[in-house]
Amino acid sequence: MDEEEEPLASWAARREQRLRPVGQLRAVRLVDERSRGAHVAPGEPRLIVRWDGYQWLPETVAEDYAAAQRILHGIEGDGLVRPARRAQRPGKSPGRHRKPRGV
Repeated sequence: MDEEEEPLASWAARREQRLRPVGQLRAVRLVDERSRGAHVAPGEPRLIVRWDGYQWLPETVAEDYAAAQRILHGIEGDGLVRPARRAQRPGKSPGRHRKPRGV
């Protein structure tokens, strides 16, 4: 075999990119009779688990699917994005209006 061996440091860096990041969150249904989509039964409670590099550890319990999504994505409050209120420009000052020229 004439192949050059890959240095251990580059292999470890490449492997690290493939692995799940430590601290990643996941929502799991508590009533799990069979594996189904996350959106199925949105009113059921969800267990939020965190990956520690070796196993999923329980973090907290969310009351339903919507609450679990707010936790997973770091959404504060009710999650509605409201338009920002723009500052009103000062209006024209009261006084005489200019007369048009050359009329």
